[in-house]
Amino acid sequence: MPADVSAVLPRPFIRIDPRAGWARHDLREIWRYRELLGFLVWRDIKVRYKQTVLGVVWAILQPLVPVVMFSVIFGRIAKLPSEGIPYPLFALTGLLPWQLFATALTSASNSLVGSAGLITKVYFPRLIIPLAAVCAALVDFGISLVLVVLLLAWYGIAPGVGVIALPLLVAFALATALGVSLWTSALNVQYRDVQYLLPFVMQAWLLASPVAYSMTLIESPRWRVLYALNPLAGIVQGFRWALLGAAPPGATAFASVSFTLLLLVGGLMYFRRTEDSFADVI
Repeated sequence: MPADVSAVLPRPFIRIDPRAGWARHDLREIWRYRELLGFLVWRDIKVRYKQTVLGVVWAILQPLVPVVMFSVIFGRIAKLPSEGIPYPLFALTGLLPWQLFATALTSASNSLVGSAGLITKVYFPRLIIPLAAVCAALVDFGISLVLVVLLLAWYGIAPGVGVIALPLLVAFALATALGVSLWTSALNVQYRDVQYLLPFVMQAWLLASPVAYSMTLIESPRWRVLYALNPLAGIVQGFRWALLGAAPPGATAFASVSFTLLLLVGGLMYFRRTEDSFADVI
């Protein structure tokens, strides 16, 4: 018998198969990989501000510059109604949820392609990658929220009791971004055109959301119903209600939440169907 037994014995072969059905997205498995999730969130935050001169100041400039432009163009020149709210504050409270959504969606849509080396080398729930990119957007949101607090103090406006709903509205904005990004990130693995098409889609989506203008401008009931299908409409109006005491979103919020749930469930189903091929084609 040879001295080196390991040279003749067959090596063990381990095959890892994904779970079937909805068990593939088992929250318990996501919880088991929570340390990886935290690492990826921290990685995304560091990469975003790595080798930048201004650092986190960019998180303040991103909403501040559009607010100044909107205030001059739409507030002073076009004189759009702002529901009795000072227009800079009106625009900023609209940009706050929009930029949370846009930052999360853009980062998550490119997250799988950006983590190609990790996907092809080790097993872990692939859902963690876009989920980490969405969670990392909360950092910029938290910094921008400080700007809103300062502007509220400047105009002497105190949020009402509706502010307790703000965490729920943030969760809905992130859920919407995650729902859409599950589609776009999976499609981006197959078709790199998605990363070039996404900026145009985001520009159109911004104009279709009540960020720079009030929903009261839409007078037709038929168009209001169609407009409510935009999940950002209810989220933006909800932020203004929570922070400024504006008109509550009402039925628009119900439509937005329903559409967000459809996006999220549909995105999970599509992500589940396509994730087996990520490592092969990425």
